[in-house]
Amino acid sequence: MVKLVIIVLIIQLTMSGVSPACGRAEYLIGQECCPMCGPGYYVRRHCTEFKSTTCLPCLSSTYTDAPNGLASCKSCTDCDSSLRVKRACSSTSDTLCEPLEGHYCTDPIKDGCRGAVEYTKCSPGQYVNQTGTASTDTVCGDCVGDTYSNGSFTSCRPHTRCELIGLVVLREGSSSDDTNCGQKPNTVAIVAGIIAGVAVLAATCLLLS
Repeated sequence: MVKLVIIVLIIQLTMSGVSPACGRAEYLIGQECCPMCGPGYYVRRHCTEFKSTTCLPCLSSTYTDAPNGLASCKSCTDCDSSLRVKRACSSTSDTLCEPLEGHYCTDPIKDGCRGAVEYTKCSPGQYVNQTGTASTDTVCGDCVGDTYSNGSFTSCRPHTRCELIGLVVLREGSSSDDTNCGQKPNTVAIVAGIIAGVAVLAATCLLLS
């Protein structure tokens, strides 16, 4: 029964002038199944009952990457400002783009990328936990305890202990800055300076009185 239905449909299609489906290497134009042009070519003239398809090679900056019945080649892709050329366009393949240095892909395609953004910059008080790649963003971590980072370190550094190097704390460290150390003040010199200053001031007053 199924065979009979198929035979009837074929007869009806033939009588109505509708062509059956074309072969894998053909394309339908009107009622003709024309041979496709190969990759790197496009259709200049469709086939007729007596002539095959006329194909011409793609012009510069255009391509076709598969057998086709196209009347023109496709335009080559221009890489976005956040991308660079990974593989130049040819008559048989489109341009392939990849992220610029310091960027990662946000719109990947097979073997390439259509859009990218700049890596996240870690803030002071954070460190680079994972460095960005062509496909992943930078991952930042927070400094805790007596450690710090300016945002570019790959790990938090311990605050300098001033007393261990014979200095005193001038400014306590934070998550973004190291401890600021300095020399111990010379108490004797300070007192002597104050006394000398007072003596000079007293002498000046006596001279003026």
